[in-house]
Amino acid sequence: MQGQASQQAYDRGITIFSPDGRLYQVEYAREAVKRGTASIGVRTNEGVVLCVDKRIRSPLMERSSVEKIHKADDHVGIASAGHVADARQLIDFARRDSQVNQLRYGEPIGVETLTKDVTDHIQQYTQVGGARPFGVALIIGGIENGEPRLFETDPSGTPYEWKALAVGADRGDIQEYLETNYDDDADLDGGIELALRALGEVNEDGLRPESIGMATVDVESETFVSLTDDEVEEYLTDLELLAPEEDEDAGDETTEE
Repeated sequence: MQGQASQQAYDRGITIFSPDGRLYQVEYAREAVKRGTASIGVRTNEGVVLCVDKRIRSPLMERSSVEKIHKADDHVGIASAGHVADARQLIDFARRDSQVNQLRYGEPIGVETLTKDVTDHIQQYTQVGGARPFGVALIIGGIENGEPRLFETDPSGTPYEWKALAVGADRGDIQEYLETNYDDDADLDGGIELALRALGEVNEDGLRPESIGMATVDVESETFVSLTDDEVEEYLTDLELLAPEEDEDAGDETTEE
């Protein structure tokens, strides 16, 4: 019985390491991320691309209320996978941090600085009793000093920089496709095509524009731009990834995105 009580303490206590050096609540938070639909980020010479799978669980739901891509600042976009409410809290933090930097220093915040500020905030929730880790992973992409930057945040509070990555459901399959097909010399259109093909790799029935969210931040304008459904549909048609309307899967997501 004493052994079981010790195991439960490691399992439930966010501030308690297990004997093998693990924080179980952080690992459970990573599992929550895996339950969310996929989000993809691609860095190219001309900018960064964010692409997300938005599953609408009912035809009565307003599609605009399902947000997985967010504008953090004029030059920074964020895509999420995991618990929606957790993502909103972190994105609000990122927006405030960006505004404070602009007011204090008179210049846009760096993408790396913003990412590390967010992950420092996340890390605090792995060390404080009475709290739980954030059950969400973010892809933060933007332009810093004329260069595209792309980062991932982990529920442990660790930042990683990538050329291309996926978070959420089917991460392994999507990541394998990205690693195989990534081109260092690709332009922004090439990045969009790579992201859509990677998402199509795990959606055998094809993709519908209304279930895809896409945004770019290009080097020239350093401006966050969301693609419209018509623009996404044009890409899907050219790539032969467009699914018939009757084949659209509404999905069964509840608290994850």
